[in-house]
Amino acid sequence: MKKLFIAAFIFVSTFTTNTFAEVKMGIILGFTGPIESLTPAMAASAELAFKEASDSGSLLGGETISVVRADSTCVDSAAATAAAEGVIAQGVAAIMGADCSGVTGAIAKNVGAPNGVAMVSPSATSPGLTSIEDNGVFFRTAPSDARQGVVLADIVMARGIDTVAVTYTNNDYGKGLSDAIKANFEKAGGTVTIVAAHEDGKGDYSAEVGALAQAGGEVLVVAGYVDQGGKGVIQGALDTGAFDTFYLPDGMVGDSLAEAIGEGLNGSYGANPGTDSPGAASFQEMAKAADFDGTSSFAAESYDAAALIMLAMEAAGSTASADLKAKVMDVADAPGEKIFPGELAKALELIKAGTDIDYVGATAVELIGPGESAGNYREIEIKDGKLSVVGYR
Repeated sequence: MKKLFIAAFIFVSTFTTNTFAEVKMGIILGFTGPIESLTPAMAASAELAFKEASDSGSLLGGETISVVRADSTCVDSAAATAAAEGVIAQGVAAIMGADCSGVTGAIAKNVGAPNGVAMVSPSATSPGLTSIEDNGVFFRTAPSDARQGVVLADIVMARGIDTVAVTYTNNDYGKGLSDAIKANFEKAGGTVTIVAAHEDGKGDYSAEVGALAQAGGEVLVVAGYVDQGGKGVIQGALDTGAFDTFYLPDGMVGDSLAEAIGEGLNGSYGANPGTDSPGAASFQEMAKAADFDGTSSFAAESYDAAALIMLAMEAAGSTASADLKAKVMDVADAPGEKIFPGELAKALELIKAGTDIDYVGATAVELIGPGESAGNYREIEIKDGKLSVVGYR
């Protein structure tokens, strides 16, 4: 029954119709669940890249792209696995996704690796995914939370804060991030008063807030989800006066949080992946023209994830994941001619001509290790009820 339910969330959109062959691409994101306010822009960004390559007429001699979307739910691994199985059954060449770390790991291990289907996640950040047994099919344009822990320590200590309390969503993402936060903050000389889990989907977080308040701390770090438990913990802390300043890691950075909480969030701050590179500016212009918010968390990473799939496919001269997965690192990193958003047609022609490319993209892409982003972050602060970018790290 669950598979039938998930199947209802799978649909196909075709960008162009012509006499050339058509290649199916999967997009698996949490269109429902605790980050559902973020995924529309993520999907739109990936589809922007797929459309750009499709419309160029240069992809493998004129092949076009159709997209198969499916819902990961972000938190239900069984549902996400069923969704991925449904997408692969439709014959996709590769998958842009998934999003949240737990479901991404489940898909990679249970579906992607066994079926040899390449997948590039724009937002799965758990350090555990660095060493996942994936048969070489898994890549990510988002940096590991091992890097995010370092960035958090730098930002918080720079503001003169040396004691924090930490609450995290009780899953792979939250646990991995909280471990990185504690290790790096203490390494920098700070004190973590408590590290406590919270469950998503609860109506009342007073018990969790009470424990956090008793432990104390100048700032509460909320390693949760923007549309779920993280929001509930913040509201509970504000209602009781337990904390008035919050640090927001990547899963908590979204306009919907500021809108939901209101002025009580003013003065809180955090960080999510982002860069002030020339490619970032180009991508924002493209997103604006396509009528979606390119500044939304992981939107730029989604464009880059889709673009890497297209470019690796051209470099492999094949739509088969077994071939293209071996070319992802080649097109992502130097040496080669730098490629920015909006230049996919140029990149495809260069590859066809035998010229090396270095895909810089919207996020200054640099893949390291097993194929994950080296990590660039933008520092944000809530001012007058809105997210403002105040720096880059």
